[in-house]
Amino acid sequence: MSERPAPVLRAEGLVKTHHGEGAPAHAVRGVGLRVRRGEFVAVTGPSGAGKSTLLHLLGGLQRPDSGSVWLDGECADGWSEARWAVERRKRIGIVFQFFNLVSNLSVADNVELPALLAGVSPKRARAEREELLGELGLAGKERSLPGELSGGEQQRVALARALVNHPPLLLADEPAGSLDSKGTREVMRLLSRFHGRGQTIVLVTHDARLASAADRVISFFDGRIADDADLDDTLSRRAGISGVLEFKD
Repeated sequence: MSERPAPVLRAEGLVKTHHGEGAPAHAVRGVGLRVRRGEFVAVTGPSGAGKSTLLHLLGGLQRPDSGSVWLDGECADGWSEARWAVERRKRIGIVFQFFNLVSNLSVADNVELPALLAGVSPKRARAEREELLGELGLAGKERSLPGELSGGEQQRVALARALVNHPPLLLADEPAGSLDSKGTREVMRLLSRFHGRGQTIVLVTHDARLASAADRVISFFDGRIADDADLDDTLSRRAGISGVLEFKD
């Protein structure tokens, strides 16, 4: 009997406490998690539950006080900041709530930059950028600066930037949190499309409607996983997705 493949992402015993003014904030309290290749996992819960901190720990943007993260079976405990930066260029795409685009670079340069930093040739980086921007409805916007775009357009640029190197894992931190309802539907439609092609996605959202687009929903509360459920009811899941993705203005 063959062994099951290692999960693309695994965490064990993650703990993170934020220290500032006042009492320490226990953001993540002993969390364990496994994400299989091709899964679309939504982490949902109220604001302040620790969801974004968890995602930042999984992507190496913050370091845990204790616990471990594995990528494709490789423990990241000893990785330097430089090593994490390399992994985020090649193996982990990240999309943030507020886009985090470089304001004085064009759309084209924002998308191509991660590919060039990862050692991709300029010709291939340009080809990947053209294909992604075309698919995301941004053809003709290549020379625009981020500030000249709508919020929804900026988030699509951020999604193109996160996917330009074909990372096995996409982490999305409240990607629709600063968008209107139309922008929200655009982003979720695109995430569902890429998931349909096999993209592994971990999405943090406080919106239960958006979570319904995932295969699996983790309810996060007070720094802990309160529930972890596969959405097996296909009809129910389709109904939830349709409310987000198929509604027309």
